[in-house]
Amino acid sequence: MKRQLPKPRDLAPLMQFKKPRVGVARRLDAALTIEDLRRIAKRRTPRAAFDYTDGAAEGEISLDRARQAFHDIEFHPAILRDVSKVTTGWEVLGAPVSLPFGIAPTGFTRMMQTEGEYAGARVAGRTGIPFSLSTMGTASIEDVAAANPHGRNWFQLYMWKDRDRSMALVERAAAAGFDTLLVTVDVPVAGARLRDTRNGMSIPPALTPATVLDALPRPRWWIDFLTTEPLAFASLDRWSGTVAELLDSMFDPTVNFEDLAWIRDQWPGKLVVKGIQTLADARAVVDTGVDGLVLSNHGGRQLDRAPVPFHLLPEVARELGRDTEIILDTGIMSGADIVASIALGARFTLIGRAYLYGLMAGGEAGVNRAVEILTGQVERTMRLLGVTCLEELTPQHVTQLTRLAPRPIPGQDRV
Repeated sequence: MKRQLPKPRDLAPLMQFKKPRVGVARRLDAALTIEDLRRIAKRRTPRAAFDYTDGAAEGEISLDRARQAFHDIEFHPAILRDVSKVTTGWEVLGAPVSLPFGIAPTGFTRMMQTEGEYAGARVAGRTGIPFSLSTMGTASIEDVAAANPHGRNWFQLYMWKDRDRSMALVERAAAAGFDTLLVTVDVPVAGARLRDTRNGMSIPPALTPATVLDALPRPRWWIDFLTTEPLAFASLDRWSGTVAELLDSMFDPTVNFEDLAWIRDQWPGKLVVKGIQTLADARAVVDTGVDGLVLSNHGGRQLDRAPVPFHLLPEVARELGRDTEIILDTGIMSGADIVASIALGARFTLIGRAYLYGLMAGGEAGVNRAVEILTGQVERTMRLLGVTCLEELTPQHVTQLTRLAPRPIPGQDRV
């Protein structure tokens, strides 16, 4: 082979230099997956705050199984389809969404990073997806409405022992223009979140010798925490104690279907019940006349070894999909997970940890990056499957592979 020295004009097209990016922008540009954001978040966030987000109940088996369920699928693509244009939105609970996922309600959010709910609400508004505010949120109902004035805001309700205080929050959400109420029903008592217990996590975070040592490599988090508005629950009185003590002091283990009907009568918007884990309960909730249900085991944070929502989805969709809108959460870490959920009958999905990893990795910019990553993955997965809109996704596009199967018990039917 004859060799020659390259000429400058031949080298010029190969020497393209990008403008360098520094700091947060550089870190976020390098994140190509939600797991990448998780690794950045772990480096930048004190252990107690990160573990509160990342952890689950007891042995964390429910969370591990939920994530594994999304790995254990097989897609069935169609070829030779024109997928030059893809539509990722449709109508959910009476109004349009631009993507098949929204931001789930999360508690103590400003503890993860000081922009907290404000960052999530602003990103949701810009991208055309709903933002859900938790009863345990660290931004007020009115402040979230101001941060996302033209987007869709949903409010998540825990029924307290003090019914009047619970309904006062519902009235404030309605007055602020929130269009959907998510009533969470899987927290009669707090789950055993062992990471929090071992970390001695309290609200607000306590400065102990251990937390000071943990803070040394993360000065930015502590500077933000100490120089911004004190961390507090926007809908509650100030609390000084552990998270489990707070939850057990508030939540009402006597809540029943009559309470759900009572809430239905007082809420003017769409009503969704969150925390459904069996087909029987899904049927019972639909019979009360709600507008939707969320198949969820609370991100694995309540009952360990609870049913995997993604496994439950096809059966519930087959039996009840014509009667109600089905939303799914728990375990979602990629756009492919979201597409698989829609194909198997979900109308919508909610992301919790995925959004919080972005928040901890880079504040509002990090939340935006999380939504960008998921959006790109949703669009690419749809194209590779040969579909151009969500309506074209069907159960024929996905097979759930079996890893765990129940041993039959004579005379006992599963519920």
